[in-house]
Amino acid sequence: MRAGSGSLKSCQCVHVQSLASKTGVDNCLFQWSDDGRERPVAFASCKLTASQQAWAAIEAEAYAAIWSLRRYRNLMFGSKITCYCDHNPYITEGVTSSAKLLRWSLALQQFDVSYKYRPGRQNIVADCLSRLCD
Repeated sequence: MRAGSGSLKSCQCVHVQSLASKTGVDNCLFQWSDDGRERPVAFASCKLTASQQAWAAIEAEAYAAIWSLRRYRNLMFGSKITCYCDHNPYITEGVTSSAKLLRWSLALQQFDVSYKYRPGRQNIVADCLSRLCD
């Protein structure tokens, strides 16, 4: 994990951008500054195993989100969290035929998290990190 431009302010919401590519997952933990800009706090990435690379896109994106939340759990537990991803977050709907997605959905219940769609072209930091893995 690489440090960004500071530490978390405990009175603010925490935001995570996550992204999955064919070879890895990556994220950026940030908060909004007073002037309305994203203030990065930390970055992380992880290379996927061969079996993980065979996952469907929704599974890879869901894994990116849950991996990111677990990675920063100690920093943001108890905070309001917004997770941005470039895939519709079906994992939160609770209707799935995949046991894996159901397990992850249950694991996410420990967080106060909401999901927002952010197109890949606007998810710049996470997109740049994923290109380093390719």
